[in-house]
Amino acid sequence: MNSSANISIPSLFIASSLVMVTVFFSYWQKLKLEKEIIISVIRAIVQLVAVGYVLEYIFGLQSPLFTTLLLIFMAFNAAYNASKRGKGIKNGLVISFVSIMAGTMATLIILVFSGAIRYQPYQIIPVGGMIISNAMVALGLCYNQLLSDFKNKQDEIETKLSIGADILPASVNIIRESIKTSMLPTIDSAKTLGIVSLPGMMTGLILAGTSPLEAIKYQIMVTFMLLSTTSISSFIACYLSYRGFFNERKQLIYIK
Repeated sequence: MNSSANISIPSLFIASSLVMVTVFFSYWQKLKLEKEIIISVIRAIVQLVAVGYVLEYIFGLQSPLFTTLLLIFMAFNAAYNASKRGKGIKNGLVISFVSIMAGTMATLIILVFSGAIRYQPYQIIPVGGMIISNAMVALGLCYNQLLSDFKNKQDEIETKLSIGADILPASVNIIRESIKTSMLPTIDSAKTLGIVSLPGMMTGLILAGTSPLEAIKYQIMVTFMLLSTTSISSFIACYLSYRGFFNERKQLIYIK
């Protein structure tokens, strides 16, 4: 099994020809994505090589402080990308960072204290990366839904305000719908694990020689932690964001 996991450089170069299939379809259908595809592939290779060497160094360290600082750095970058998806969300970067950190730390604390993982770089960083990445995607969906609903349902919100409702009761349906939207992809992914798709972590562990049953345990843990992080981060982000759609007089700010 271990020998099958080794990929030679010539094999990798041959496999890279698959990229040309994407480039061909882009050119054939006049999508004008050829340049973006090539740039993305080059960036992916350079970044992965760099990260590979960095991780080799980091995994050799046994500093909890350094590991924590790296997680914070990863969360900040994820928050920055999530906030770009939510242009129009007031204090989007701060809200994204607080939400992602809260979801990540709550999940990691449970995993560490349960004994599922240890607070060591070779375990915390990959697991933390998966958690943070999933939270980032969830917040992007959450922000898009918030912006869309506050724009399309302004009359409904103003009607509720006009009859005496506070800003939270007037917005609660939009908040709940946004949380739901951000969580659905993770829930749907959990529903189809092992039926529609074989998860990457489980497959990777099996290819590396881990027994299928042990790989399944890890994948179950990953599924639980992604569901947890998504719900916590989305909940916090939505309830911190909705106030930004109202002014100091609790009037709805018009969204163009």
